[in-house]
Amino acid sequence: MKKDAPIPEKLSIKNWSEDDQPREKLMSKGRQVLSDAELIAILIGSGNREESAIELSKRILKESQNNLNELAKFSLADLMKFKGIGEAKAISIVAALELGRRRKSEKLIDKVQVNSSKQAYEYIKAVLTDLPHEEFWIIILNRANKIIGKQLIGRGGVSQTTADVKVIFKLAIEKLASAIILAHNHPSGNLSPSQSDLNLTKKVVEGAQLLDMKVLDHLIIGDGEYVSFNDKGLM
Repeated sequence: MKKDAPIPEKLSIKNWSEDDQPREKLMSKGRQVLSDAELIAILIGSGNREESAIELSKRILKESQNNLNELAKFSLADLMKFKGIGEAKAISIVAALELGRRRKSEKLIDKVQVNSSKQAYEYIKAVLTDLPHEEFWIIILNRANKIIGKQLIGRGGVSQTTADVKVIFKLAIEKLASAIILAHNHPSGNLSPSQSDLNLTKKVVEGAQLLDMKVLDHLIIGDGEYVSFNDKGLM
């Protein structure tokens, strides 16, 4: 009697072509290109002896009519009926879908649009006022000059801080900035720009032009007051 042929083991996701690995695909091409099955496969991490994580994810989706709203109705017990889905994986799926539901119910935050040095100062002053040492920050903005966020670039002593131009642009690019505003404090209270402040501003403005990015201003912040390079014609 011939023995049954052994069931071939499924190729592990980590041994797949890089284009087929969902985590790597997300990192290299962005989250938007992933299918629903690939996103679920990232959540569960692995499949079972007969199915890869993506194949298992496709089967789960098929049971929910390939509709995430229907999948969101599945209980932990429903999900755990699938071979390879234990309690931890089921909880990950339910939690991810619940976050998606809550996201849909929340209003988008209306980002602040910067139209003046005063608005930029009001946004950044809380992190730069009353410090005993110098810090250098950038305010990151989108194409409509609305604030995306802020980022610490460097921290120094009482009279000087180091701001690396390469670090400024690295962080700005990572955040997909269309424009930035430079800001640092002078703990001494003397808000006059130093020669190094002027030189740094010039370097950043020149570098930004090569990246199709705007440098809208450079603020020096003291105790309850500030100086704007743009307002002073120093940009």
